[in-house]
Amino acid sequence: MSLHVEAREVCKEYSGRRVLDNVSFSVKYGEIFTLVGPNGAGKTTLLRILDMLDEPTSGEVWIEGSKIDYSGKDRHLIRRKIGFVPQKPTLFNASVFENIAYSLRFRGLDEKSIKRSVKEALEAVKLNDFERRNALTLSGGEAQRVSLAQTLVANPPLLLLDEPTSNLDPKSTSIIEEALLHANRENKTTIIMTSHDILQVEHMADRIAMINEGRIEKIGTFHEIFSKPLKDSARFMRTENVFSGFSTVTSDGTSIVDLGNGLKIEATFRRTGEVRVYVPPESIILLTQSVPSSARNIFEGSITQIMDMGSLVRLRIKTRGGKSLTVQITKKSFNEMGLNIGSWVFVAFKASSVELI
Repeated sequence: MSLHVEAREVCKEYSGRRVLDNVSFSVKYGEIFTLVGPNGAGKTTLLRILDMLDEPTSGEVWIEGSKIDYSGKDRHLIRRKIGFVPQKPTLFNASVFENIAYSLRFRGLDEKSIKRSVKEALEAVKLNDFERRNALTLSGGEAQRVSLAQTLVANPPLLLLDEPTSNLDPKSTSIIEEALLHANRENKTTIIMTSHDILQVEHMADRIAMINEGRIEKIGTFHEIFSKPLKDSARFMRTENVFSGFSTVTSDGTSIVDLGNGLKIEATFRRTGEVRVYVPPESIILLTQSVPSSARNIFEGSITQIMDMGSLVRLRIKTRGGKSLTVQITKKSFNEMGLNIGSWVFVAFKASSVELI
């Protein structure tokens, strides 16, 4: 029995509107299967059906070779083998330890086993010294790591995650990704997750399913899905700071990538021809005036969007060349610079920060 999960012509309707339309796919044991698609495509609804929180209007879901009976008396036994991590953490007003231990107490484990399991879960998400902290006082990234630990502590064979790193700081994103990969490699945990992060999908997914308007349009590896030009997949993925252009190798051994409209960026890789590049938001320096810098890429632009992420702020900058860049800075820096919508700023990043994808 090689298939862990199988969906057969699953449909879901809400008030006469079809959210999922004959969705069929299968996931092997130990596979990382990622669902990508625009907002409203039906990804979250599909995860809820797999977790038995919602029932399909028609179609079948099979887990571990058995057809799911959504009204069956053994439904809770099947759900114990499934872990679900929502996009927004659900924590209660108690210590981090108690939030993670809750499900184990519900299952009747002894206190010694609970303490050992909670400790291991906290180590997996790098929150070793947070046992006594009140869960409601945590930052967004810390709260999401606790949410993941709540699920990992029970060591479920099947893990469902709805954009587990959406709008998180780079540190928390990296920790969550590593914890998931460790669970997959060491425990052979099957993972089905949604994501808008193209680099995360490339790094983690064994296979990808593209969903649009409730239908699966394509299933394949990252290379099979995204081998076409970026414009063909932009509606499915977050494409902030992802650009396509023509690259030319310089006499210095770097490359100049022409993005059009007079905008060119320098990168340390050596490549000639059409390329697709990514500039991490956290690697970009934001300045209120042009100053001497070792950064090879400096552009002027205005702030068009401000996204508050707690201790961090993400800014969308539209450059004079018409391209938009997303920049991530601390809220302290944001406040000290007195920035607002329409503020003119300079963005700078090193050639070594430009990644070829």
